[in-house]
This record gives sequence, C-alpha cells and structure tokens, in this order.
Amino acid sequence: MIRIENTSKSYNGKQAVTGLSLSVKRGEIYGLLGPNGAGKSTTMNMLLGFLQPDSGITLLDGIDTGAEAKKARAITGYIPENVNLYPYLTGLENLYYFCKLAGKNYSTEELSDILTGCGLQKDSHHKKAGAYSKGMRQKVGIAIAYAKQARVYLLDEPASGLDPLASNELSALLKKLAEEGAAILMASHDIFRVRETCSRIGILKSGILVKEMNTSGVTAGELETIYLNYMQG
Repeated sequence: MIRIENTSKSYNGKQAVTGLSLSVKRGEIYGLLGPNGAGKSTTMNMLLGFLQPDSGITLLDGIDTGAEAKKARAITGYIPENVNLYPYLTGLENLYYFCKLAGKNYSTEELSDILTGCGLQKDSHHKKAGAYSKGMRQKVGIAIAYAKQARVYLLDEPASGLDPLASNELSALLKKLAEEGAAILMASHDIFRVRETCSRIGILKSGILVKEMNTSGVTAGELETIYLNYMQG
C-alpha cells in the first residue's frame, strides 16, 4: 500500500533523505522513528505530493504521488502534529464541512457515531472547537480521515503534546484502523509510543534508514538502547 523506493531529496545542497526504501502493507502500522531533522517530515511531504523527490519513487496503493498527487491524496488520511479546525465551528460541524470537501455525505447521526468511534465524548460534539484540547482536536482529525474512507493514513508526530490517556486512545484508534485494512505510516521521535502502537519500526538518522525491526521482537527498553546507539554512533 505504501512504497518508497530508493528515494532521495535535498534542500539547498543539503541532503534531507538519502536512498530511502520502505514499504507498509495493508493492516500494518509502521513507525518511522528519528530525531528532529532526521528527514521524517520530508518523507511525509513526498508521500503527500507536496515535494517531488530528486530521485526514486513514492507510491500509495500503486499511485505515484509525484505524478498523480491529487489522485493519491483522495485515498489518504493525513493527521499532522497540530490538527487545524475552524474554532468557531463545533466538532460535528467541522467534520461535516471536511466531509463535504471530500465529497462524502453523512447524516448527523452518522457523523456523531464517527466522532464517538474515534474517541471524542458525545458531550463534546456540539462544543466549539476553539475550546478543545489538543487531544480532542486530534480525535476530530482522525474522524475526518476516517470519514474520508481512506486506505492509507500518514501521521506526522501525532502524539506530540498529548497526555498519556490521549496517547493511549490514539494508539487504540490506529490499531482499529489497521485491523480494518488500512496501511499506516507514523513518523515520531516518541520511542515508547512507537513501540506500543506499531508492528514494525524503522530508525531514520540524517535521512538514512539505518535499522528496521519488528516490535514483537524488542522491548521498549531494548528499543531505546538500539535507538540511542545509532543516534550516538
């Protein structure tokens, strides 16, 4: 579903991503782990079609995101670090609006069910988004992506700034989406959250994928040691 093949990207002579290759299958959550400046956001922006790779190719469900960005985005749910909602609209109204933009029609009851399923308490559906916590905005962001009936989800530091409860709820939602057949790529520097959420992990350092592993074969402590060894080496 998500495929990056020998992809490189540079800015002003500085290499941001070098020869990156990875794949994420349907039903899988892949955690791209690395510090700020490792190339995670550059990778996401190439998959979203906002940046063209200098070489290589990025594919979402077989669609070349460089050549057919609009077509690729139609099947993609993107959840950034900070979900931007219209503060004067309620959570329900925001979801309705973004669904209309995506050409999706739902009844008010269906929209409410989607928000509830994505973890937003029912008594918050009709509150203005300007009063929402970051965790609540993230849940609406996930609901927007889910209502779009996306086959691919791209998340850039989605748990940054969330409290432990909201982070756990986010992990549960992502696992639910994967169980329903989505392919999910999550970029993060949060070792614990990546270990708890993802089925596979790649460590990115200075734009190079230096290590891949299955989470089933490593504890959070072992992952931290491996990560630090690469970052300090």
